[in-house]
Amino acid sequence: MAVEKRTSSNPELNTALQNFYGAAEEMGLSDGLTEILSHSERKFCISIPVEMDDGTIKVFDGYRVQHNTAIGPAKGGIRYDKEVNLDECEALAIAMTWKCALAGIPYGGGKGGVSVDVLKISKREKEKISRTYVARLDKAFGAWNDIPAPDMGTDGQVMVWFIDTLSKMRNQLEPGIFTGKPVNFWGSLGRNEATGLGISTCALELLKTVGKDPKNTTVAVQGFGNVGSFAAKFMDEAGSKVVGISDITGSYYNANGIDIKAAFEHIGKHPKKLLEGFAGGEKIEEVLFADCDILMPCAAGNQITKDTADKIKAKYICEGANYPTTTEGDEILAKKGIIAVPDFLANSGGVIGSYFEWCQDLSGFFWSREEYNKRLVNIMGSNFRDVWAYSQEKNVKMRRAAFLKAIQRVAERSELRGIFL
Repeated sequence: MAVEKRTSSNPELNTALQNFYGAAEEMGLSDGLTEILSHSERKFCISIPVEMDDGTIKVFDGYRVQHNTAIGPAKGGIRYDKEVNLDECEALAIAMTWKCALAGIPYGGGKGGVSVDVLKISKREKEKISRTYVARLDKAFGAWNDIPAPDMGTDGQVMVWFIDTLSKMRNQLEPGIFTGKPVNFWGSLGRNEATGLGISTCALELLKTVGKDPKNTTVAVQGFGNVGSFAAKFMDEAGSKVVGISDITGSYYNANGIDIKAAFEHIGKHPKKLLEGFAGGEKIEEVLFADCDILMPCAAGNQITKDTADKIKAKYICEGANYPTTTEGDEILAKKGIIAVPDFLANSGGVIGSYFEWCQDLSGFFWSREEYNKRLVNIMGSNFRDVWAYSQEKNVKMRRAAFLKAIQRVAERSELRGIFL
């Protein structure tokens, strides 16, 4: 009997499902496994009541989705953003399943978040939201069942609030439950820049593969948060010219190259860590359409669509955000001959780095930054080369090749474990 395919009005979840069904059909995955892997194991929805600074009570919606744990405990970030919803969390949890499987680390996929505008709350209110969120999801989290990390709107401080809350509730220190922590609180040297380092590693491997010198390469980065800023920094250090950067305050372009160090200094002084007022580039409408060799979409999802893909001038795309490209957008990119390194390969440096941190927390033995970065670059480079070779062998795009390899690994483990709970 043919599988009844799920669809969603949420563009990210719909893209996740359609990508999966397409790969599952191509690889001849059984109906049973297709049915199992197209659904999430658990979905949590909670309310988070908070007394605000002005004395009023406001209730925020919180979520956590565990898509698949056949390979290992769920792994995935927790984001604070006004657009967070259950479907988005499920889409991102699905992506984490494939990302972890492709990276070859012993994790499944998870994702969570709180629907809140972080620019409109105080630090004290953010702490209350964080502690209540994790307390109400106490049973969901553990070093061997679900290990969250920071995402949009969260950081190492939020992870400390999470750990402190659960440790007090459980009457024992629980540092291995959360990753992305400050270095002076069971964190890992290198973790903060890991995702950006992974993206730049993939970009440099791609340039090597196509025979292009990084020093003769221009780069544009959409999003100058933790991911995009470090991706820009590492490409700049490799000799590439970063001509465009952006954040929620706008897009900035300089054909002669943006001073990335100056951009870091600017956001370091800004109260909200934004590029607002940055004088190192002229304001343009959208960095996504900048004239460059490599485009790195490192902001939100659903950016390269049927309406925007045709306007892209880049020759290569290295996806830092989750689901920046819709199915329709991907088809347009392919027709234009643009090579895209898919998100769950390119941005997997973060989860690989989290795996390193988790290993260190469980053992109580910490590595140097050099050892951490060397291991990360080696794994990212190897993963890129494996997917590239597979895409050439099967004559498919890198996105499809990555899906086929990742789904096969999860399917094999799911089949081995069988169906129980």
